[in-house]
Parts: sequence; structure tokens; C-alpha cells
Amino acid sequence: MNLPNENTTTMKDSMREIWQLTVKLWWQFFDWLAVVPKKTLALSMLMVLIICSMLFNDAGALIPIFAILILIRVLAGGKRRAELTADAANKRADTEQLERSLLEARMEALQAQIEPHFLFNTLASIDQLIQTDPPRASRMQQSLIRYLRYAMPQMREGSRPNLGQQTALSSAFLEIMAIRMEGRLQPEVLVPDGLKSAVFPSMMLQTLVENAIKHGLEPKAEGGRLEIKAEIRDGLLEVSVTDSGLGFAPKGAGGVGLANIRERLKVLYGNKAELVILVPLDGGTRATIRVPYEVAPQQAAPVRSEGS
Repeated sequence: MNLPNENTTTMKDSMREIWQLTVKLWWQFFDWLAVVPKKTLALSMLMVLIICSMLFNDAGALIPIFAILILIRVLAGGKRRAELTADAANKRADTEQLERSLLEARMEALQAQIEPHFLFNTLASIDQLIQTDPPRASRMQQSLIRYLRYAMPQMREGSRPNLGQQTALSSAFLEIMAIRMEGRLQPEVLVPDGLKSAVFPSMMLQTLVENAIKHGLEPKAEGGRLEIKAEIRDGLLEVSVTDSGLGFAPKGAGGVGLANIRERLKVLYGNKAELVILVPLDGGTRATIRVPYEVAPQQAAPVRSEGS
């Protein structure tokens, strides 16, 4: 029979569990001792002293224990508090990074939904123009190729987008829309080459351009002008879209896109970035995005296919 050996093994396991529980409780108590306010610690010690005095004749033996606890708090508490504070900061940083990743994933999903809709409408316009105006159909097709050349690498690579990519994307979009609006749209892009390497979140400029056309210029019978401009001011990169359309309608459908931009800016940059909407004196709308100026890492240029 192996009964004595089994009892010995069970006892060892029980002692190991008791030891592990004791160590766990000690470190929990140590963490509490490190971060508990001084007043709370003093009141706790006083309550223990009073209770022990009521239960036992001599509670003076607790005084050395209290002295040891105070010494531990003084010597090790500062370090432990710093460790706990650092752990909390790391957890907050991880949460913020997760929020950024989640929001960008949502943005990529939204872009994936928008692309087919835009492509369908553009291809339908090209098909119609082939029958009625082949030269315009050819220009629109070339603009669509340029649009896809800059849109596809962004969706594939997952690298940090720069202002040059976003400007090229919106410029190709404006070329297409200028043809579809039959001369009612006069776009102008004023982005210095030196700023095209700056980091700029994807699709934000495109959202402002689409809003300006859909809610400002398309409903206006004579159309109007749309200007994209970028500059550095007070250490921030300012990218603005100005149109001469019907003007800003706060409760219009474009408010959803603007709200999404504000949400993304808050997650990506905190209070260091903003979206500002102004109404120029001569009418229309100016939407400006301000973000910290940062140069994006160098990337390989999109490969041009033969004949394009």
C-alpha cells in the first residue's frame, strides 16, 4: 500500500498552495501599504490598536509591528508607487493605442465601402461618355487610373499616409468631378512640394473635398471654385479646403463626416489637433485641419504600368 506516500504528497501540495496564497496576500497588502493615504493608514492602525486593547490586556506588542510597517512604507513604498504608476500609464497607453488601431480599422472598412460606390458611378459615366463624347471619356479614364494608382497602395501597405498621397488622391478625384459637373467646378491645389512628405491622416482631406462638392458646389446652379491649400503655422500643419458654394449647414448630412474627422483627430493626436470650420467674407465654406507637423518615412513611389 502507498497510502503514507499519498498523504505526504497531498500535504506537500496543500503546503505549497498555502504558501502561494500567503505570498499573494502579502504582495496585495504591500501594494495597498504603498499607495494608501497616510491618514487612512493612521486611522487603520488606530482602529486595530483599539480593538486589540479591548480583546487583550496588552496591545503594546503591536507597536513594533506598526513601526516595521511604517518603515517598509517609507523605504519601499516610493519605489512601489512608482512601479504601480508606471504600470497604470502603460495600460492607458496600450488602451489608447488599441483605440487608435480600432478607429483606423473602422476608417479602412469605411473606405472599402466608399471605393466601390465611387468606382461604379465613375465607370458608368465613362461608359456613357464613350457614346457621346469620347475625348471626355478618355480624360475621365486617365483621371480614374491616377486615382486608383494612389488609392490602392494606401489600402495595401498600411504605412503612415502623407500629405502628398492625400493631395494626389483628391486631385484625381477633382479631375473626375470636374468632368462630371461639366465645367461647373474649378479646382485649384496649392500644396508646396516641401510639405508633401508630411504625415497626414488618410481620407480626411478627401472627406472635406467630398463635403464641399456635395453640400456646397453641386447644389449651386453655377457651381464654383474649390481650393486645397497647405501651410505651416505655429509649428502645425494646416490643410484647408475652401469652396465658393452655398455655405456651411451645421445640421446637414456632412456633419457626420466632420464628426468622424474630429473623433479620429482626438484619438490620434489628443488635444494637439483640431478641425475648424469658417465662413469666408465672400461666402462659401473653409474647413481647416491642424495637426502636428511630422515628416513621414520615405516610401517607394507607386510603380507605373506600361502605357499609362
